[in-house]
Amino acid sequence: MDAQGRGRADDIDPADQWVLNPNTGEYELRLAPSAAQSSVPGPRGAGGRGRGPTGAAGAPGARRTAPARRPGAAAPADDAPSPRRRTGAPAEAAAGRRGRRPVPKKAKGKKVLMWTGGSLAFVLIGASGAAYLYYEHLNNNITSVSDDGAGTGGFSKDRAINILLIGTDKRTGKGNEGYGDKDSAGHADTTLVLHVAKDRSNATVLSIPRDLITDIPDCPTTQEDGTEKIIPGQQRTRFNNSLGQEDRTPSCTMRTITELTGLKMDHFMVADFNAVKTLTSAVGGVDVCLAKDIKDKDSKLDLPKGEHTIEGEQALAFVRTRHSVGFGGDLSRIELQQQFLGSMLRKLKSNDTLTSPSKMIKLAEAGTKALTVDSQISTIKKLADLGAELGKFDTKNLTFATVPVVDNPAEKVKATVVLKEPQAQQLFAMVRDDVSLTDVKQQKKKEKAAEAARLKGSKAPASEVRVRILNGGAVAGSAQETLSWLQVQEGVTKSENAGNAEQPLARTTLEYGPDEADQARRLAEIMGLSGAALKPGKSVTNSQGVPAMTLTLGKDFEGAGVPLTTPAKVPEDVQKATADKVECAK
Repeated sequence: MDAQGRGRADDIDPADQWVLNPNTGEYELRLAPSAAQSSVPGPRGAGGRGRGPTGAAGAPGARRTAPARRPGAAAPADDAPSPRRRTGAPAEAAAGRRGRRPVPKKAKGKKVLMWTGGSLAFVLIGASGAAYLYYEHLNNNITSVSDDGAGTGGFSKDRAINILLIGTDKRTGKGNEGYGDKDSAGHADTTLVLHVAKDRSNATVLSIPRDLITDIPDCPTTQEDGTEKIIPGQQRTRFNNSLGQEDRTPSCTMRTITELTGLKMDHFMVADFNAVKTLTSAVGGVDVCLAKDIKDKDSKLDLPKGEHTIEGEQALAFVRTRHSVGFGGDLSRIELQQQFLGSMLRKLKSNDTLTSPSKMIKLAEAGTKALTVDSQISTIKKLADLGAELGKFDTKNLTFATVPVVDNPAEKVKATVVLKEPQAQQLFAMVRDDVSLTDVKQQKKKEKAAEAARLKGSKAPASEVRVRILNGGAVAGSAQETLSWLQVQEGVTKSENAGNAEQPLARTTLEYGPDEADQARRLAEIMGLSGAALKPGKSVTNSQGVPAMTLTLGKDFEGAGVPLTTPAKVPEDVQKATADKVECAK
């Protein structure tokens, strides 16, 4: 059992672990019966583990508490501090002097905690207001490093969320030196982008092949001593060099992902080999299926054909194996890992896990010790807030997809891959524009229908279209380029360059007045704008003093004549799978 459940049966109510501290008047966690415990160490700084000393109860970083009052013992004296109920503490604990009353069992299937997410970092974030997860102790488990301004620094309930999940092959931790290359700084060995839709109805996990040839940008990076240096970028190199090499930190992987996909990350989470071992054990094992016997001397996986429940070292061997599955390369391993994560998600979402306090405590311990997160989410409170949002989508609407790639044509001996075009850009556009990769019943059908309706109807002649063009985040000179193209090639002569927009936009928009819908439809047809880009509103006055529409070129603008319509379907040949399906590794 873990530190929180030591000496207790699984059916002990969590409230039994709370006792009144007469010095503070608050209820605090008792990690072992009637035993003095060490004080909680201060919060860790960036990159520090900050483990506290082990107290009499053997629990690191536990708060000192008063001995528990045994059932039937005398109540505290009248002059003792009155009990104050701790936020989220079990109600019966607040009864204090009246003694503890039996607590009715929760109805089967009720979700007392919500854990969700998905990553090859093998981590799901815990989302709960339950204070009995000993807030301060778990805070001290968390390791954090700076995002160096590469992320948004937050997330919002009214927009999509993008989380970068990295599994590093750094051989740190007990028992991992035997895997070879023990002194390596590690790489971005397994990288996924978790995109949770704005309406929380669905989510997409994009796997980035580690051997993908890409550009790594210059990376401002905070050093261990707090100083900052810019690590020079690298052109045409393996993606996995974005972490560990040349002292690059996860913030550099963030910047590389943004440059590659156009997606701005909100946060990152990193896990090493030990995360796989501890988290799979914490959930009681992960169910996997093999379509054939696998004996891989490199990963040390030795399993016969059929279904298995794996954890610890065996789970690590499973996600590391590649020579014995598929084509024996990294792309085949990605599919195997996606199957593993889907199974782990199903296990974490199951009632057996969600309604078991002992399992949730083990998950909390394992999860907070296993992860390195960005400093913007380095507390249990912030992780819980994020987890609450990530937990809203149904796992059947979670789609795993691998970025489309082909063998690098520049190599005679194939060792790396490059993006497969145009499929890769189409897939990136779908994720950027929040298009689900699976059919979702909860999609806002009315909104989609309204957007489509904006494109239907009569269209004005190009010569009658009046529009002012603003640059709202596109490459410098885009407004003038578009003006010339519209006037010379498309006959939109009543157009003008209005300079820069007041605020940059992620997406190109066309705002028009009630009497300009036919003009808007014509310009949308010419430029390849989607219905979502059309914004019914009001017209403005152009330099000739007549009403005109406003076209604002956003960061998604790629050049005059390049359509901006987001694909509605996943491109052909894109490997994808949903988390609710059980598949066997071949």
